[in-house]
Amino acid sequence: MKLIQSMLISILFVMISAFGISKETRIEVLDNINNEPVAFANMIIYPLSDNLKSTGYITDENGIVNADISEESVLKITYIGYKDYTDTISPGEHKTLYLKSISYNVDEVVVTGQYGESTQDRSIYKVSVINSKEIDQRAAVNVKEMLSTELNIRTTFDGALGSSMTMRGLGGEHIKLLIDGVPVIGRENGNIDLDQINLQNVDHVEVINGPMSVVYGSNALAGVVNIIMKPPDKYLFSSQVEAYYESVGVYNINTSVSGTYKRNSLSFTGARNFFDGYDPPGYSEYRIVDLSDNGTRWKPKEQWNFTGDYKYKWDKAYLKLGASYFNQELRDLGKLELPYYETRLDKFYYTTRLVYRSDFRYDFSKKSRINATASYSRYKKIKNTTKIDLATLERYPTPGMQDTTKFDNVMFRSDYSYGDENSIFKYQVGVDLNNETGTGKRLEDNSQEIGDYAFFASLNYTPWSVLNIQPGIRVIYNTRFNAPVIYSINAKYDVTERFSVRASVASGFRAPSLKELYLNFVDVNHNIHGNPDLKAETSFNTNLILQYNSTAERDYVWGLELNLFNNNINDNIQLLEIGTNTMYYSYVNVNRFISRGAELNFNNNVYPWLTVKFGVTLTGQNAEYSEDKSSGFEYYTDFNTSLNYWVKKYDLNFSVYYKYNGRSPRLNQAEISEELELRFMDPYHTLDANASIWLWKRRINLQAGAKNLFDNTEIGISGDSQGGSHANNDGSTAAVNWGRTFFVKLQFRFNK
Repeated sequence: MKLIQSMLISILFVMISAFGISKETRIEVLDNINNEPVAFANMIIYPLSDNLKSTGYITDENGIVNADISEESVLKITYIGYKDYTDTISPGEHKTLYLKSISYNVDEVVVTGQYGESTQDRSIYKVSVINSKEIDQRAAVNVKEMLSTELNIRTTFDGALGSSMTMRGLGGEHIKLLIDGVPVIGRENGNIDLDQINLQNVDHVEVINGPMSVVYGSNALAGVVNIIMKPPDKYLFSSQVEAYYESVGVYNINTSVSGTYKRNSLSFTGARNFFDGYDPPGYSEYRIVDLSDNGTRWKPKEQWNFTGDYKYKWDKAYLKLGASYFNQELRDLGKLELPYYETRLDKFYYTTRLVYRSDFRYDFSKKSRINATASYSRYKKIKNTTKIDLATLERYPTPGMQDTTKFDNVMFRSDYSYGDENSIFKYQVGVDLNNETGTGKRLEDNSQEIGDYAFFASLNYTPWSVLNIQPGIRVIYNTRFNAPVIYSINAKYDVTERFSVRASVASGFRAPSLKELYLNFVDVNHNIHGNPDLKAETSFNTNLILQYNSTAERDYVWGLELNLFNNNINDNIQLLEIGTNTMYYSYVNVNRFISRGAELNFNNNVYPWLTVKFGVTLTGQNAEYSEDKSSGFEYYTDFNTSLNYWVKKYDLNFSVYYKYNGRSPRLNQAEISEELELRFMDPYHTLDANASIWLWKRRINLQAGAKNLFDNTEIGISGDSQGGSHANNDGSTAAVNWGRTFFVKLQFRFNK
């Protein structure tokens, strides 16, 4: 009888196993340095036999997940500040896993300029990464706020044209701004308005200082800023709502939602940003009596952003389709008019940017893959001018003062690459096709078109595990300008496990844009005219980067980086004042423009509660306007530091960001009709500080703080005749910010 019972129990046990009755499996997730639990980390578990049948978990306060699994499975763990972890687990198994922290982003995965995804420390390019955690800590609303405290980057503001930036002394058309690899169009005076690029649903930002013309073509002489959006399949389900208020009159709200079902992923984001306008103290009263002024210094504006993405995955491939829409209304309320101050001339600027895109990738094997991206972008700006009767509040159109300008860009980029991180030889070949069309009465002949079609190739050779050499070329056909074959040679040498050296030599080519060639922009503040006789720019650049990172196996780690650079641009295109006292500006070629300098960064991390970073740069610029007129080298210094302090018990974070911007030359504002006169921007300091706390298992984040504590608004610009001392201050200023403000942000986030 006992034998029969034993046999029945054995049979029952076998049947239970055969039918896959699930067993509780305990998984504990700890920090690999201090053995502390990692709370609220995201975990996905799916059977080895079916990677589409997945279940999501979040670790509790003790870093533990109790999961029910019925067969051998794969688990993946992701958490901000740690390297992604993948392992296998069996039913009923109890496992302790250790996550490795990301120190100074050296393990961040980057894609800009790479053959495929690569960790930052292995990339042959020096790629700086601003991840989503840092974006949240800075409480940055747009790209301008995010980059304004970065070394060797400076931002300024124009009431009608928006925010712009320079990088290593170069700006405007020399900086390639990408969103997931697609160029952002719609430059005004050579610059993309950085206030229009919002940061909702951004995963991270990758910045490469230095020419990337071989990889990305025109507009990449100074560097590349690539904004990487969160992929729709990052989580099984994710939703977020965020509200932001700033005391200057900023009211923002945004939301996003994404989900994954089997092979399909879908995401949607929407945002509305509103700014009420701002005048520096006393400015409003000043402009009532001074009729030469034309209204509010910081114009009121309203922005709407919508994006949608769909992704379908095969075993070896994926297809991603997406669309984004941006709309902005900027209101330029004019001056009161004589004789009774009861009428006013108002201008309304309506800007829209529409982008359709598709991305495809197919992996033939672990070493062989093809990528393709196609996009259509449309940028439209409408100016409507009306007169308002303030007594009756009626508006009347003003004939001849309306304007519409449109720009369309079609882009197709595809590349094939072979090799993985262990290959001695890797290579990449590809095509990059761009066509831009502009229409509008401010353009010569009301319509213009330019095409840039290129083939690029590079070879990556690793003769030893510590040495990596990558030459590359780009062959260009431009429909308006003769383009040379441009080249680059990059090398990376790991002297030791912790000390590496990167060096590069590169040439570049940039054809003038349609706006530089043909666009005329005239209002009460601007009198800018295109120049159809412009020549294309060519450049030569050298870079040397020394980088040391201490071991990450201790609670205290640090890193040191020295960067030396030199940019030499022939036939540099600059916007200069033509004639004397005319305020007539046009684009002209100057013989040569040189920027060179050194950048030193030092990082400290008392893991995991304190991070301190600081850096200093010395940058010099020299513009040769003609054979006998040169600015000579003018040097300026920037210094920045940031501090982040985390109180683990309350999940409370304190952040401080400081930057000193030294007295800097504005060589593209020189007046050269007779005696060469340079202009200099006065030095100034910026300081932001905030605190944030996570609540309800990191689902709610509350953040409050202050921006621009030194209350910068207008920074003085002084004139300086060549060969003379600092003198002749003409009283002009440059707007950099709207003064000291206080903000509060509330965020609700749910991820599965």
